[in-house]
Amino acid sequence: MIIKYASIFVLMQFVSMQAFAQTNSATPGTKQAAAQVSESQADAEWISYRNAYRLMIQFEKYGKSKHLIQSHFQVFNKATTPLPDNLQLNLVSKSMRLNLPLDALGRASFPLLKSAYDENAELVLNQASGQLNFQSRISIVARADGVYEVADLRLACEQALTYLKSVGDIKADAKSCVGVRFSYAKNLLQSGIKFRGADMQMHALALQENSAFPDESNKAYKTASLRFADVTEKSQVLVQLPPIAIAPLFE
Repeated sequence: MIIKYASIFVLMQFVSMQAFAQTNSATPGTKQAAAQVSESQADAEWISYRNAYRLMIQFEKYGKSKHLIQSHFQVFNKATTPLPDNLQLNLVSKSMRLNLPLDALGRASFPLLKSAYDENAELVLNQASGQLNFQSRISIVARADGVYEVADLRLACEQALTYLKSVGDIKADAKSCVGVRFSYAKNLLQSGIKFRGADMQMHALALQENSAFPDESNKAYKTASLRFADVTEKSQVLVQLPPIAIAPLFE
C-alpha cells in the first residue's frame, strides 16, 4: 500500500452525493464503481486515481456546449470549518509523485494521465482529517477583463445545469437557473461588483458571508449574488477584483 495512513475501512469514497450521482450516466463499469463508492460513508484521505479518472473524464467527453464552464477535482470539508492549512494533494504511483496545487476552495486541475491510470495511482492528502472528502466541481469561467454580459452569465448557468442533469446530478433535477454567485476571501471589505439593474441604473452588489457554492455548508467566504430577475438581458456586470470562483445558482 502506497499510503501508510489509508484506512482499510475506506471503500474509496471520494465524492459527495452530487458526485455520486454524476457517475450514473457513465459506462457500465463506471456505474458499478459509483455503486460501490456510495455504499460507504467513511471519510477518505486518499482515493484511487482510476475512480477519480472515471468521474472527471465525463466532462472531457461531454459533447454539448461547455465553453463558459469548467470542471475541477475538489477536496472539501464536510464540517463548517475551512480546509486545513498547508493542505496538499499529491498523485502518487510507482513512477511518479506529482503535486496538484489546490486553490482557496480546494480545487485542482485534474491530470488525465494514462501512465497514472495503468499504474493504479492514488490521490493522497498530506493530512489525515476526519472530515475531508472529494468530488467534482463545476463552476463558471472567470473573465480576465472583469466584464460579464448578463446574457453570457445566464448561458453559462444553463450550460452548467444542462451538464449536471446529463450526468444524473439529483441536485440539478427539476431546477432552473436563477443567478450566479461571486466568491472572495472572507477579509474582503468591498466586492467592487456593479451591475445595471432593470431600472437602468448602476448598482453595487452587496457582500455577505456565505459558502462559495450553494451546496456547501462552509460559510468561510464573502459572496455577492446576482439574480437574473434583477437585471435586464442586455445588462453588463463589472467586476473589479477577480473572484475566487463563480458559481451557478439553481432553484
